[in-house]
Amino acid sequence: MTRRILFVCLGNICRSPTAEAVFRDLLEREAPGLTVEADSAGTHAYHIGSAPDARTVAAALNRGIDMSQLRARIVEEADFERFDLLLAMDEQNYRHLVRMAPPERRDRVRLFLEFAPEQGRREVPDPYYGGATGFEDVLDLVEEAARGLLAALAASG
Repeated sequence: MTRRILFVCLGNICRSPTAEAVFRDLLEREAPGLTVEADSAGTHAYHIGSAPDARTVAAALNRGIDMSQLRARIVEEADFERFDLLLAMDEQNYRHLVRMAPPERRDRVRLFLEFAPEQGRREVPDPYYGGATGFEDVLDLVEEAARGLLAALAASG
């Protein structure tokens, strides 16, 4: 059974493409037996068709993760049928997704950091207006949550 995961942030150029790329990298290296498809999207149409932020790409590349092929898109109504989980990077985007979701699909919307409970945080902070360390922090949080997500998917069969 193929499971489908959608990572969601505001503009789909920093956090959610990072989560998609890190998750795919971990899936390939650490859980090649799991059949999972990953994608990312934004709740707002600020950057449709754009590559991820250059600072995001550089930070990921420093860790051996290439996300240069990704392009921003917006969440669509069909995503609530297509994806098993829609994982928001923060509370604002979580609320936006819940409002968009058909009532019978709202249970598919969760916060990504639920998969990293030891962090004691609920949100992946937006690094867009900060310095370079913000992108490194996002990578650390996303990697931990991606590992937790992989473990949860493996445990569920």
